[in-house]
Amino acid sequence: MGSTVAIVGGGYGGSALARELDPDFDVVLIDPKDAFVHAVAALRGLVDEEWARRIYFGYEGLFTRGRHVRGRAVAVDAGGVTTADGTRVDADYVVLATGSSYPYPAKPDTEDTADSVLRHADTRAELAASSRVLLLGAGPVGLELAGEITERWPRTEVVVVDPAEDVLGGRYVPELRDALREQLTQRGVRLELGSALTALPPAPAGVREPFSVTTEAGVRIDADLWFRCYGMTPLSDMLAGELAAARQPDGHVEVDEHLRVPGAPNVFAIGDVTAVPEPKRSKAATEHAVTVAANIRALAAGRPVEQTYRPGPDAVLVPLGSTGGASQVPGPDGPVVLGAAETSGYKGADLLLGRFGELFGAST
Repeated sequence: MGSTVAIVGGGYGGSALARELDPDFDVVLIDPKDAFVHAVAALRGLVDEEWARRIYFGYEGLFTRGRHVRGRAVAVDAGGVTTADGTRVDADYVVLATGSSYPYPAKPDTEDTADSVLRHADTRAELAASSRVLLLGAGPVGLELAGEITERWPRTEVVVVDPAEDVLGGRYVPELRDALREQLTQRGVRLELGSALTALPPAPAGVREPFSVTTEAGVRIDADLWFRCYGMTPLSDMLAGELAAARQPDGHVEVDEHLRVPGAPNVFAIGDVTAVPEPKRSKAATEHAVTVAANIRALAAGRPVEQTYRPGPDAVLVPLGSTGGASQVPGPDGPVVLGAAETSGYKGADLLLGRFGELFGAST
């Protein structure tokens, strides 16, 4: 038998790492969900019934020798992982790939695929019956959701509120923000920026129940339904023993340039949960997996870790439905802004579904 690698979390980074190491290690992927959720496409699954069923992939497609343990990790230490039902997975190498939580619908809030599909269907019905929708947050999630809603229901009035002075946030060029604002305006989306609400809506998020709210600038907004499109929280409270010290006050986990948790030579962290200073994206998580796979192979062969991870230049793809959106990508002379057609080609049309179907050996 080869060395055992326990991977805690079956999101983008954890699944990519499991697939990469499976041929040569005994990989145990620990995740409470019954399937991988392609969260990049979750917002389209909200508005489109067919897409709602296409964003789940069974973990069995990752493995020829490894396995998925369905359980929630409650203690992770340098020797392995303990789940909520008391199952203990001892391991030679441990990788924290727990990711982050984010308000529904950007990430499903259920652990069963069937429940998640039903939840999407219920919310879709509420959306379809609403004529006015309020989105709190003008980052990538809020803008993408505005794009999906206006593509599916062009007559629905969408208002996006954010205390920031402009859309998107982050270190992006003004031309990108300009392109997104222009397209949103063309779709009839109303942007109320530079002022927060005086109080959250009284109705639960995602439930159709007409309400009125006011911004601190005194602007009144009437809507039938609202969603929160901000609030990523790293999932790291299961770190135990010597690993607990690596958990920062905001929940992110400290790692070195090899993505190794300080003081634990056999423990790594990847994806959203890490304190790596970069936007938290699926692309970064899968790149982390490449680095950690190389370093675990080196350790298993008796060599020191050698592969380092450096965040790439700032880049973002922001589709607005299947045909709209804008993106910033690195170019030879600096950032390049791509328009709607190119953004659709790179991401918006299929939301990377084919790529992840391939990872899981599934047809899409």
